[in-house]
Amino acid sequence: MIKIDGLERVILQIETERHVPKEDVIDAIGDALVLAAKRYHGTADNLTAHLDMENDIAQIFAEMIVVKDVEDEMFEISLKEAKKLNPKVKVGDEIPVEVNPPNFGRIAAQKAKQVITQRIIEAEKKSIYEEYQDKIGTLITGIVQRVEGKNYLVNIGRTEAVLDMRNQIPDETYRLKDRVKLYLVDIAKTNRGPEVIISRSHEGFVQRMFELEVPEIADGVIEVKAVARRAGYRTKIAVLSNDESVGAVGTCVGRMGSRIQAVLKEINGEKIDIIEWKDDVAELISNALKPATIYKVELADEGARKARALVDDDQLSLAIGKSGLNVRLASRLTGWNIDIVKKSEVESNLFDRLMAEKETMKEEAKVEKVAAEEAAPKVEEVVVEKIKVNAAASELGMEAADFILKLDELGHKVKSANSNIDYDVYMQIKESIV
Repeated sequence: MIKIDGLERVILQIETERHVPKEDVIDAIGDALVLAAKRYHGTADNLTAHLDMENDIAQIFAEMIVVKDVEDEMFEISLKEAKKLNPKVKVGDEIPVEVNPPNFGRIAAQKAKQVITQRIIEAEKKSIYEEYQDKIGTLITGIVQRVEGKNYLVNIGRTEAVLDMRNQIPDETYRLKDRVKLYLVDIAKTNRGPEVIISRSHEGFVQRMFELEVPEIADGVIEVKAVARRAGYRTKIAVLSNDESVGAVGTCVGRMGSRIQAVLKEINGEKIDIIEWKDDVAELISNALKPATIYKVELADEGARKARALVDDDQLSLAIGKSGLNVRLASRLTGWNIDIVKKSEVESNLFDRLMAEKETMKEEAKVEKVAAEEAAPKVEEVVVEKIKVNAAASELGMEAADFILKLDELGHKVKSANSNIDYDVYMQIKESIV
C-alpha cells in the first residue's frame, strides 16, 4: 500500500491545466506503479494497480493461481498461503495478492514521475489533435507571440502555429500581441506533436468571413458555390440564392456595401467580385469574367471543358486582367478552360472564310462545267453539215441547173449554184436518182 497525499487533487489539477482527461491521468499513474513493481516482482504481465482517491492510497496486486506445490513464484501461490487471504479459495482459483516491494514508495515516485510525464505529454498531444481536427475549415483567432524573419509564431490557444509567407496576405504586417483572424487549413501529426496549419491567404478564409458577415449564408438561404482567389489581388465568389425573394449578390454586398466592406477591411482592400451562380455554363462563364462585358460565350469542347469568350476590342484587356489574373480566376471558379477572343477578329475570320468558301464554290462550278462539256456529244454529231449546190450537182454528175430543179421538186428552193444546202437534202436527191 502506498500513501499519496492529495492524489485526487493532483489528478484534477492535471486535468484542468493540461486538458488531459481524468481517466488518462489515472491510467498513467497506474502504469507507472506497475512498472515500478515489475523491478521487484520480475514481470508486469499479471500486475494491476488500484487507486483509492478517497483515501489517497495506491495498491499493486498480482493475479496468482492457487496450486499445491509452487513452481513459479511470479504466477503461483500455495494453497496454504492463499487460504490466509481467502479461506474459501481452492486449487486452480486466481486471487489478487498485494505486492509490497521494499522502498517501494521512493522507487515508485521516481518511476511514476517519468511515466506520468511522458503519458501526460502524449495524452495532451492527442487531446490537442482531436480538438483542432474538429476546427478544420473554420476561423480561429490567434495572438502574435513572436516574429521569426518573415514568419509569425501565433498563439492559437492550447498550442502555437506558424503563419508563414505563403499563407500571409501580401504586404500585410503584424506586431507582437496583435490579434489576427486565421483559417485553420489542416492539422498534421509529427514527432514533435500536432502541427496546426493556419492561413489568411486561403480561399476558405474569404468564404468564412462572408459567413460571419452574411447571416443568410449561415442559415442556408444563400449558398456559396465556388471561390477562386489570389490573395492580395482579387477574389471571385459565386453565390446562389435558394429563395427567389432573396437576391444572392445584393444580400452579400449589404446595404450601402456594409457587409462586403467588413470583409474588405479584414483582407486589406483586396478586390472581390461577387457573381451569381448559373447552371447554364455559358451564363456562368460570362458572369465569372466580370467586370468585363462579354458579347458571347461558345462551348468549344464540352468533353475537355474548353470555352471561348468573345468580347469587344475595348473589353479585351479587362476580360483578361492584369497578367491574365481575371481569366485565370474565372477558369478556376467555373472549372472551364477559357480563351478570350476579340469579336472583330472572329468576324474578320468569318468574312475571310466565307470568301474562301465562295471562291471554292466557283472553282467547283468551273470543274463541273468542264466535265459536263467533255461528256456532251461533239458539235459534228448534232450539227448537220452544209454542201454547196454546184458541188452536190458535180458529185451526182448533173448540171447545176438540173440539180436546182430537182431541189425545187422536193420543196427546197435555192438562190444560185453557190447556195448551201443541208447534207441530208443532198442525200435525199441522191437516193431519188438512184
